[in-house]
Amino acid sequence: MSLRFCNSHSLYHLLLVLVIFCSISAIYAKANEDATIRTMEAFSGYPIHESNSFVTNLASSLSVDTETLQKRIDELSTFSDTPAPSVTRVLYTENDVLARSYIKNLMGLSGLSVREDAVGNIFGRWIGNEAVLAPVATGSHIDAIPYSGKYDGVVGVLGAIEAINVLKRSGFKPRRSLEVIMFTSEEPTRYGISCLGSRLLAGIESLAKDLTSTVDGQNISFLDAARSAGYAKEHNDLSSVFLKKGSYSAFVELHIEQGPILEEEGTSIGIVTAIAAPASIKVDFEGNGGHAGAVLMPNRNDAGLAASELALAVEKHVLESGSIDTVGTVGILELHPGAINSIPSKSHLEIDTRDIDEKRRNSVIEKIRQSAIIIAKNRGVTLSEFKIVNQDPPALSEKSIIEAVEAASKELNLTHKLMISRAYHDSLFMARVSPMGMIFIPCFKGYSHKPEEYASGHDMENGVKVLALTLAKLSLQ
Repeated sequence: MSLRFCNSHSLYHLLLVLVIFCSISAIYAKANEDATIRTMEAFSGYPIHESNSFVTNLASSLSVDTETLQKRIDELSTFSDTPAPSVTRVLYTENDVLARSYIKNLMGLSGLSVREDAVGNIFGRWIGNEAVLAPVATGSHIDAIPYSGKYDGVVGVLGAIEAINVLKRSGFKPRRSLEVIMFTSEEPTRYGISCLGSRLLAGIESLAKDLTSTVDGQNISFLDAARSAGYAKEHNDLSSVFLKKGSYSAFVELHIEQGPILEEEGTSIGIVTAIAAPASIKVDFEGNGGHAGAVLMPNRNDAGLAASELALAVEKHVLESGSIDTVGTVGILELHPGAINSIPSKSHLEIDTRDIDEKRRNSVIEKIRQSAIIIAKNRGVTLSEFKIVNQDPPALSEKSIIEAVEAASKELNLTHKLMISRAYHDSLFMARVSPMGMIFIPCFKGYSHKPEEYASGHDMENGVKVLALTLAKLSLQ
């Protein structure tokens, strides 16, 4: 009996010694670890274990200078070829060049390192504590179609610069560098090429080649226009613009919705899950002209009526897709000779069709082509051209970026919803370079591409805060 007691007593002491030894070892290891971490933090200036808690508490310290942001939007709108309240700012024109200088100056004032590439994409970088890591990028465009508004794209550029300022004021230090990009010519106004700058960044070789021989409506070549603006100086090879896949760890674009959903629902933030990709088609019919009074109806080969019939066919095929996400638009319809008393001998249409489902969109395109062939045959006209100008694939937002934007919205107590973008953006092509996401804010009645385009200071403030917090989260990953 006493032997069993002694053995139990000895075992108890042995276990106690082991527990004390392990505790001392753990404390010693922790002390060494803390010392190592303190040394690393002192060397890098980056708080290793505090980063997550810092970002969690960051939301309450974010302060947007909405008054200055609106002032800068108003100032940028003065670089316009048309009077206020409209804005017209076309690639490489005098006002475009002045607007670029304005953006570069603001980047410099925010302490960003500024560079430009051969076509005028502008980059402003806040160098992070681990600059060797792929940066996190944000940005949009500032070019504007004729007689449009002052918020499309601009909110994503000036708002991005303000987001950097917000983070700097909060005391945040990025791990990955943060970069603001102003993309060249998102609008197709001058050379008929949408998202020109971001397409080149995505490494589309056919575009780089085509641009060496592309001219505008005034027969001014792209290269001559670029050089007049101070770009493409060295040679005709634009491949220097290409970015390698993975050049950024993430890309996030802030943008007005350009639709009415957020405003109508009273939702503060839209989190884009996918971008519907456009396909552009050019169609030409040729018939027989003649006097509007002298040629009898049964004897006509009217190219104008062929174009009109095809326009209705576009609507029919889009509606037949069965999806609300399928859309089609005949945005250009030109008749020759264009006289009221002359039967059109030629007609030209330009068709835009979009969907988040590439297969479904391409099926609509094929149905439009078949209709064009049948219409030409039935009306005795020639289908002289049916050309698919571009047929871009849709893009899906990266799950991790969606989650970061969603988390930021929640931490800021902002209502939000997942939604698709039916308008295309530079993000569509940046998705080929890096993981991508988009943040939408409401705009007045969904208006865009018109002078009435408007986003309130409150909505812009919310968008900039969500962008800033999202960038901070992604920077620390």
